Parts: sequence; structure tokens; C-alpha cells
Amino acid sequence: MKFAYSKHDRNFMSDDASTVIKSAHAKHAKNAMNGEMEADSETRKEKYAADISSIKEAHARIKSLVHRTPVLSSESLNAISGRQLYFKCECFQKGGAFKFRGACNAVFSLDDTDASKGVITHSSGNHAAALALAAKLRGIPAYIVVPKNAPICKVENVKRYGGQVIWSEASMKSREEIANKVWQETGANLIHPYNDGRILSGQGTISLELLEQAPQIDTLVVPISGGGLISGVTLAAKSINPAIRILAAEPKGADDAAQSKAAGRIITLPETNTIADGLRAFLGDFTWPVVRDLVEDIITVEDSEIIKAMKLCFEILKVVVEPSGAIGLAAVLSDAFQNNPAWKDCKHIGIVVSGGNVDLGMLWKSLEK
Repeated sequence: MKFAYSKHDRNFMSDDASTVIKSAHAKHAKNAMNGEMEADSETRKEKYAADISSIKEAHARIKSLVHRTPVLSSESLNAISGRQLYFKCECFQKGGAFKFRGACNAVFSLDDTDASKGVITHSSGNHAAALALAAKLRGIPAYIVVPKNAPICKVENVKRYGGQVIWSEASMKSREEIANKVWQETGANLIHPYNDGRILSGQGTISLELLEQAPQIDTLVVPISGGGLISGVTLAAKSINPAIRILAAEPKGADDAAQSKAAGRIITLPETNTIADGLRAFLGDFTWPVVRDLVEDIITVEDSEIIKAMKLCFEILKVVVEPSGAIGLAAVLSDAFQNNPAWKDCKHIGIVVSGGNVDLGMLWKSLEK
């Protein structure tokens, strides 16, 4: 059995979200006849797993539990990039990553009866620690299935927050089988790392904060993996400002999202090879529609570019970031972005620094390359 979702995860699209989508399609078809525009908009409507209403509800639910993370800027990095950059530092979030927002929303959405059974997930990284911490705050057990190749620092975070670590092999098949076994034994609530409407809504609260902190932003650059972060961020941002551009940043060694966008369908890879351990998942059926419809483009970068961006974050921003958290800066500095005339009008760019949970042993080796 794979992860199951409740009927509440598939929220219908709000009027606000519908307006955003209609506006986007109208912009692309502005020279068409009115009747054609209406027909196009009607055929492209999509019921997403989250919307601005669910995101605002998530914000109200978790705002006393999460950090309102700072937005940093650097004149040096502005000069290097040729843009005004605004770094939303989710590396300062509880648990060291944005994942706490979604996990917290999911855990505190449970009624008391369901919550008493605890929560379960399988994760090799930040979602595992985030769910353990959220469960700890609610006073319920968290069963975390962790593959044996997970970064040590992230496993230690799970233990520190009181999560019960259950080991699996590295394969997704092993992870799901063991998670299912624990679920059958405990009856705990399955909380998927990204393919869950509650998770998307929690991650979307980033945009509510960021566009209030820096309303001049015209473009957002967001890491992409399973798509929970970028989906939530996009749905909220496009509802607040329909003209805002959303660009995804992805490692070339795990470029399933870029391939999916090009093919018009979900593509999965037989294997991934990237230093960004937080960006090795594949899009889900809740996240893919948002990426397909509302994300303008996906910029892929080499691991060497990610490492260079990490160095800049350390040396100039004075912020510790993990590879997944540095990829947004890597994308903005890449030739693929800098030399693309489509993005020449991207002047004020918000970059989501997704996390700062670094395996120091891996980091030292990377910096020696």
C-alpha cells in the first residue's frame, strides 16, 4: 500500500485561484477573439490540491508555531547577478528548513482522535525532522521510516526531536513497504512529504510572508523536487500578484521536473546523481498540475554551480545553507538564466533558501573540489 490521502487533501479551486489561472491564460492569448479566450480558459481550469484560502487558513493555524523567517539582501550579490536579490531564509526556520511549515499544518489539522494515534512518514531528510518536531509540539508519537543512506545530520535531527527512527533500505519500495507495516501496526496518520494538500498549504505561507516583506519582487526562484514547496509558493504568489514570474531551480543530475515540463507529463528517472540530497524526489499528482500550468520555466544547474553558490552564501551572506538551499542562487547566476532574453525584465528576484541542514563531512569534501 502506498500513502493514502483523505478527501480533504483535494481542495476545490477557490475563486481567487480561478481568477489567477484565467488571467494567466488571457495574457498569453490577448490577441485572440474573446470567445476563443473564454474557451481556452475553460478547458485549462484545474482543481489544485491547495488554494489561497487553504494557505491563509494554514497561516492562521501555524503562525504562532513557526518562525517568520528574515529576508536578507547583499549589494555584493546584487552586483554579481546584475539583479536585486531577496533571500527568504528558511534555513532559519524551526528544524532548519521550510518543511516545518507543511508538517506543522498537517499535524495540527488532525482532530484529537486521529492525532492520538500519531503520525508516520518515510523520508531521508528535512520532512522527517519537521514531522518529528511538529508531533513533539502536539504531544503525539512520530514514526519515521529512514533509508540507510540518509544524511547523518538529518537523522540526528529526527532523534533530537523525539521521532522514532525505523530503518529501511534506500529503495522507495523498501521505504513504502516498511511504512505500510508500521501503519498497520499503529494506525498512525500517513503524512506524505509533498503530495498532500495540507503540506502544500503550509509551504504556501512562505509567499504570504515574503511578498509582504518585499512587495517589489517580480520573480520567484524556488527549488524543485517533489514539488510541494514550489506548488504552495506558486499558488499563493500568483493569487497575490498574478503577474509574478515563478522559476524552478533543479540539479541536472535529477532533472525529472524539467523533463516532465518539456514532455507535458510526469517523467521519473531510474536514478539521480546530485549533491543536493533534498532534491531527489519526483513530482506527484498533486504537485504536477501546478508545475505544468503556473511555473514559467525550470532552470537546471550542475553540482559545481551549486557548490559555488554555497560558497557565496557562506562568504558573503554569512549564512549556512545546504546544497538544496543554494540552488536558487546557482540558477540566477547560471548562463541559462543570465543569457536568456526572456528573463531580462526580472529585476527584483526573491530566492527561497530552503534549508541549512548540512552534512559537514560532505560539505568539506565538496569545498575541496
